[in-house]
Amino acid sequence: MHFLVSKCGLLKIRNKCGIILTQLAHTGEVRVRFAPSPTGFLHLGGLRTALYNFLFAKSKRGKFILRIEDTDQTRVVDGALEQIQKDLNWAGVYIDEGPRIGGLYGPYIQSQRLSLYKDQVNTLLDNESAYRCFCTSKRLDLLRLEAARTGQIPKYDNRCRHLTKEQVQSKLNSNMPHCVRFKLTPGLQTFEDLIYGTITYDVVLNEGDPVIFKSDGFPTYHFANVVDDHFMKISHVLRGVEWQISTTKHIMMYRAFNWDPPMYGHLPLLMNSDGTKLSKRQGDIQIKYYRDNGILPQALNNLITHSGGGFDKDLERGLKPRIYTMDELADQFDLKNINSHSGKVMSERLLEFNGLELDRQIHCDADLKILVAKVQNIIREKFPDRVLDNSVKLDEQYIKSVLSWTRARINRLNDLVSNELAFLWIPPAENRAKQEHVRLIKNVIEKLEEQESLTKDSLKLLFKEICSQNNIKFSAFMQMLRSALSGLKEGPSVGEMIEILGKGNTMLRLQTYIKECDE
Repeated sequence: MHFLVSKCGLLKIRNKCGIILTQLAHTGEVRVRFAPSPTGFLHLGGLRTALYNFLFAKSKRGKFILRIEDTDQTRVVDGALEQIQKDLNWAGVYIDEGPRIGGLYGPYIQSQRLSLYKDQVNTLLDNESAYRCFCTSKRLDLLRLEAARTGQIPKYDNRCRHLTKEQVQSKLNSNMPHCVRFKLTPGLQTFEDLIYGTITYDVVLNEGDPVIFKSDGFPTYHFANVVDDHFMKISHVLRGVEWQISTTKHIMMYRAFNWDPPMYGHLPLLMNSDGTKLSKRQGDIQIKYYRDNGILPQALNNLITHSGGGFDKDLERGLKPRIYTMDELADQFDLKNINSHSGKVMSERLLEFNGLELDRQIHCDADLKILVAKVQNIIREKFPDRVLDNSVKLDEQYIKSVLSWTRARINRLNDLVSNELAFLWIPPAENRAKQEHVRLIKNVIEKLEEQESLTKDSLKLLFKEICSQNNIKFSAFMQMLRSALSGLKEGPSVGEMIEILGKGNTMLRLQTYIKECDE
């Protein structure tokens, strides 16, 4: 058992047995939620939270809910809601209830639930767990300045908590703008964190009574998320550790309503591989960045699950790296295996995971069919002119053979149209044989016509025979053939090129290569 007391009055006790007992005490349906704000697009940290909630629900045969927390209307970004849903679908994190899907406990966008919040804030006002605050922003600014001057923690002084009913009514009669604040209870408050163990914290040491309902008629995050989690019957809240310090405050609100709180588990921070904190300003952590750069969803999911624990596979030391499907990850997922320290995202392993996922899909008939369609689209976008004149091969069987041949050579589908592999789809441009090579190429064409099957081993023997008969160095002959077939000075062996291009395509390219010299 490990104790840690911070200067802010936070006491943490590491006690895994206690966590297990808390988990076992829950016997109802597991319902978890991912509740992003539509203030920007989904990034790696947000996907990690959504993924862990999704896998937890899947492992418990529960429900995964998407809820949009847009109570701060000044920060809402147009199109963000739609993009968040698209990014989740792309990642394979499928929603059971949400804005587009609906469900029994909607609506699932907070700005559409204002009447519920108004009713519930009146409940707290009536039972005197909350009060109306008429302090101006100018007064609050002065409090902050005075706290800074005296070296104190800036917090509200709870002045309006002590107004009489008559004073409150008088201010209401004068139409004085006001918000509603929740009455915090002083003293240590304790809850069991499913990941960090027992957490004890005195929130009053650091905060004044928080605003739960703003003067613009919108609730704050702290109030709305408690009300929504209750009415949406959320059983477990898995969220970032940055919210851990607010949890005792949320549990106080549950008590004020006489509701049972959900169980809380806080996920440790995700860090860059150099130990710096992930930032939304990093363009390379947005999901759009990964999608646009040819990263496959399950490769990204495996990178995330290797960055913070929670899976039995973390115990598999010394084994060859492999890719895990969503079902496999869900089967292995266990909250008690999540590390309580920050996890580093080893981005350098992303292409390794992507190659492994690509290989897995190539060996799965259903996934392979989808891959073929993706490759066809990539080729059409890369070589539109060649597609129009039908000089590029797009047939399904050829693409399947290319994928099989390149599975150890590429990590992304986009690599198939790189300069090194473009020969697979189009003949080299402006490629013309030297006059002294024409006779040799014609000899190759004659020999290839006689061959029933072309393998790199049989071709190597054939080419050595031609070199011997014509007194030419084998390396020079291979360089000539490679240039004729691909325009490349370096690359795969000529035998491999011919094996993948096929007999007909190879002979056509060689004939085209010497055509102008014959005319």
